[in-house]
Amino acid sequence: MTDVARPTQDHERLLAAVEQVATLLAEGGIPRMAARVFAYALAEDSDRYTAADFAEGLRISPAAVSGAVRYLTATRLLFKERAPGSRADLYRVYDEDVWSTIMLARLPMLEVWERAVHDAADAVGPETRGGRRLRETEEFFRFSRMETASMVERWREHRRTL
Repeated sequence: MTDVARPTQDHERLLAAVEQVATLLAEGGIPRMAARVFAYALAEDSDRYTAADFAEGLRISPAAVSGAVRYLTATRLLFKERAPGSRADLYRVYDEDVWSTIMLARLPMLEVWERAVHDAADAVGPETRGGRRLRETEEFFRFSRMETASMVERWREHRRTL
C-alpha cells in the first residue's frame, strides 16, 4: 500500500480529504464506516486493498473494516478479487471508469427488484391500492434501469471530451 511510505503530513491530508468525502456519503445514507472505507479507496493511490490495508490506512479496527467492505461489495461500490495463490481478499474500485462500473453493476440488481415487485403486485392484485403502488414501483425500477444504462453511455461520451 502506498500510504505506508508517505510522510505523516501527507497521510494526514489524505485522511482529512477522506473524512470530507465520507461525511457527504454518510449524509447521503451510506453507513459511516463504509463511507470512510469507500472514500479512502477513492482518494488513496493504490489500486487494490486488503482489509488490513484499510484498517492501517484509516487507523480503524479490522472488525470495522469487515462490516464496511461487506456493505460496499453488496452495494457494488467496491469489488472483491483474489490474487492467484493469495488467501487475502482484495478490494478495489475500477480506475478505468469508476462510476460507469459502479452504475452498470447495479443494473442486474434493479432487474431483480423489478421482477420481485412485479410478483408482489400480482400477489396482492392489480385492482388494489397496494397493487397499483407496486406496479408503479415496478415501472420506476424499469425506468431507472433503462435510464441508468443510457446515462452511462452519455457519461462515457462525455468522458471522451475531457
